[in-house]
Amino acid sequence: MRRVAFILKGYPRLSETFIAQEIRALETRGLDIRIVSLRHPTDPARHPVHEEIEAEVDYLPEYLYREPARVLRAWWAMRRNPRYPAVRRLWLADLRRDLTPNRIRRFGQALVLAHELPADIEHLHAHFLHTPASVTRYAAHLTAKGWSCSAHAKDVWTTPDWEVGEKLADCDWLVTCSQSAHEQLAAQAPDGNADDTVALIYHGLDLARFPAPPEAVRTADGSAAADPVRLLSVGRCVAKKGYDDLLAALAALPGELEWRLEHIGGGPDSKRLRARAEALGLSGRIEWQGALAQKDVLAAYRRADLFVLASRVTGSGDRDGLPNVLMEAQSQALACLATDVAGIPELIRDGETGRLVAERDVAAMTDALAALITDPGERLRLARAGHARLVAEFSAEPWIDRLAARFAIGTAEPERRARA
Repeated sequence: MRRVAFILKGYPRLSETFIAQEIRALETRGLDIRIVSLRHPTDPARHPVHEEIEAEVDYLPEYLYREPARVLRAWWAMRRNPRYPAVRRLWLADLRRDLTPNRIRRFGQALVLAHELPADIEHLHAHFLHTPASVTRYAAHLTAKGWSCSAHAKDVWTTPDWEVGEKLADCDWLVTCSQSAHEQLAAQAPDGNADDTVALIYHGLDLARFPAPPEAVRTADGSAAADPVRLLSVGRCVAKKGYDDLLAALAALPGELEWRLEHIGGGPDSKRLRARAEALGLSGRIEWQGALAQKDVLAAYRRADLFVLASRVTGSGDRDGLPNVLMEAQSQALACLATDVAGIPELIRDGETGRLVAERDVAAMTDALAALITDPGERLRLARAGHARLVAEFSAEPWIDRLAARFAIGTAEPERRARA
C-alpha cells in the first residue's frame, strides 16, 4: 500500500467537505494517507466523513513562536542535510519577492515537516496552491520526494504569477476542479501544458452519501404568509460569496411576496451582514444559522424551495471554483439560482438545469428571484433537470478514479512528469 502525506491548511474543516470525501475515497482505493495540517481545527462540529477517515493527523506549529523548541530541533537537524543550502536559497528567493511573516512561517513549518516526516512516506500532496504548496515544496526538496498539488479557487486566482509558474515547473503534477481554473493554470504550465502537468478533475459528488430527493413536491408561490417560499444559501460570509448583492436583491423584491431565507455558514463578515440585513428591513425574513454539520445542512436542502448563491469576483481576484454546495443542492432536486462566475456555468446551464445571472447584477438577481418564487412549476422543471445532469456527469466515482490514477495506486511509483 502506497503512503502519501496530504498537506492541508486546516483539518478538519466544515467548509472543506470535498477534501474530506476525496481523502476517504482514495483510502478505499488503497492509498495510505497521513494528514499534515498547518492549522488546528476551529469548527466545533465534524462531518460524518471525518469519522470514517482512517488517516493519522499531525499538526505543524501554527505559529513558530509558540513551539520554538520544536522548530529549533528541526532546523538543527535539517541544516546538516546536504540539500539544505539549496532549499534555503530557494526560500530566500521567494522571500525577496514576498517579504512577509507568512513566508517565514512557511519555511519553518517545512523544516518541521521534513524533520518529522515518517521514513515510509513516498510522496507529498498539497491541497491548495498557495501556503500548503509552499510548505510542501520546501519539504519535498529537503526530503528528495516528489510532490503534487490540488488547486481549488482562491489559490488559483490570487497566488502571484511568478509563484504559480515556478511551482508548476517544480511539481510532478497538479489537478484542479473547474475548467476555468484549468485554463488559467494550463496557460502558465511549462511548454504550454504539453505534458499534462495540469489536469482537470472535478470533485463531483459522492451520491452514495446523499439520500434520494424528497418525493413531496412543494407548490408555494409567494402568495401566502402561512406558506412562504423557502430560500436557502450555504456559504461562508466572505466577499466572494456576494451576500451584499443577495441582500440588496432581496430588499428590492415586491413587498407582497412571501419568502424566507435560511443562511448556513460562518465567516468574518457574519455580524456585518446581519446588521446590513436589519438596516434593509430583512431581519424578520432571514434565519442566520451559522456553520452546521452535514446532516443539518442536508435537512435544510430537503425543506427548501430554491437555492441561491450570488458569487462574485473580488477586487483581489478571489472567486469561487465550482461550489460543492450547488451539487449538494441538486442532489436533493433543489432548483438553483446562481451567478455566472468561474466554474458555476460548467454545472448549471441557464434555463436548462438552473438559472444564472451576471455577477453583481442586483436587478437581474431580483428579477430571477421574483420569477422563481412565483413559479413552482419552473422550479420543479429546473430541479429535475439539474438532478439528472448531476447524476449523469458529476458523480464523484469516475473523477476519483482519475485522481487515483495520478497517484498510481497499485504501482511502485506515482505519476511523474517528464523532465528535461
